[in-house]
Amino acid sequence: MALIRSLFLALFLLLAGCADMATKAPPPPNYAAATVQAQAFAAGHAALSGQARRDNTDAIERLLAQLDNATLAHDAAKLPSGDPLYNFAGRALLRRGLTLPRPFDRGDAHFGATNRPAADNDGYRPPLKVGVLLPLTGAQAVAAEAVRNGFLAGYYAETRRRPTLRFYDSSAGVKAAYARLVADGNDFAVGPLGREETDALFGNDTLDVPLLALNRGNRTPALGSAAFSLSPEDEGISLAQALIERGSKRVLLIAGNEDAQRRTAQAAKAQLERRGLQVLDGLGYSGQMTEALAQLAQTNAPDTVLLILKGPQARTVVPQLALANLAGLPRYSSSMITSGIGKPLEDMALDGTIFPTEPWLIKPIAGLPTQSAAAARTDTARGPAARLFAFGLDAWLLTGHLEQLALSPNTRISGSTGLLSLDGFGNILRRPAWSRFVAGVPQPLGDGAR
Repeated sequence: MALIRSLFLALFLLLAGCADMATKAPPPPNYAAATVQAQAFAAGHAALSGQARRDNTDAIERLLAQLDNATLAHDAAKLPSGDPLYNFAGRALLRRGLTLPRPFDRGDAHFGATNRPAADNDGYRPPLKVGVLLPLTGAQAVAAEAVRNGFLAGYYAETRRRPTLRFYDSSAGVKAAYARLVADGNDFAVGPLGREETDALFGNDTLDVPLLALNRGNRTPALGSAAFSLSPEDEGISLAQALIERGSKRVLLIAGNEDAQRRTAQAAKAQLERRGLQVLDGLGYSGQMTEALAQLAQTNAPDTVLLILKGPQARTVVPQLALANLAGLPRYSSSMITSGIGKPLEDMALDGTIFPTEPWLIKPIAGLPTQSAAAARTDTARGPAARLFAFGLDAWLLTGHLEQLALSPNTRISGSTGLLSLDGFGNILRRPAWSRFVAGVPQPLGDGAR
């Protein structure tokens, strides 16, 4: 009998222990294992190409995403010089708005600056002769005109030494245009606009003349060159980082079906899920979704809404969110929400929605003409083209400051499209400004306010 009581007591204690374990939080992530695995992937990265290289990048970024800010900074600082993981870890730090422990490992990349006059106190050290590759004719000519006008506006606003400029039409073949640029003695190149054109030029590990590409394709920029883009993917990452920083846990994502909308949504979702957030994206966009939203609100209880929609689409969805008792949630959107707006009485439906924007569109930028002043001179500085005009302004700004970004690990330049920095792979990273709809009109938020 005593033996039976002992067995029952042991069983009771075992079950009680199991119940207690079930109520405890799961063990913390194995940060050390994540860093070690990421190092293993990074060690073989240089030997990969094409899809295998992109998949390897995704694997490394997923592992680094498991690290909290303090662990990421600590582990990055411990990596020795030349460790192939450092540039990945450093890019993750910059995307989170954190500081680098040391400069990126760039080899002998100097961005063409070695033969120029010394830099000014603010880091300005422009080339001597710049060739700009743009599709001046053909289907992309309208977009190219806005970029060209922005570039020239920044160029002529600069009162210090400026390089000589020559524009080359890339629409008939970017490689031939680049070859002419090199033959003409230019020491720096800006452009092209197309993703395929950018990949064509970055097909070689080195280029005869350093290049600031105005798009980002599938190839890593050549050594000593850089890529700058307003891509949907970059905006998706910015949106995700904003939600992570505000403490969101369960994000309701509603996106349209256009290519740019899908790309933004996919990038945001991937970044959110890498950082451990739950993304509820099964609904898609519909003009009639109140019932589905109400059901989702009951079963999944999202704490934030992210809209990848144009203005008219968002005006349809926001009232349905209210009917589903989701109106009180923080609501974010991509910059596409500004497409199709302009009537405050109708756009009041969007009040409270926060979205990324270009600083130049909402406030003066030192050393540059204001948006209103530029708009008085050219149509490309207002309306939908204004974003590309701002992009051109920053293309000029970067032309004279790439070396500064490369040498100073934590430098961020206040540009027309956002705070600009340079990662270890030659990609310009951008942290945008933010606005909120108030009384049907976008209003800028203060620096750091979201």
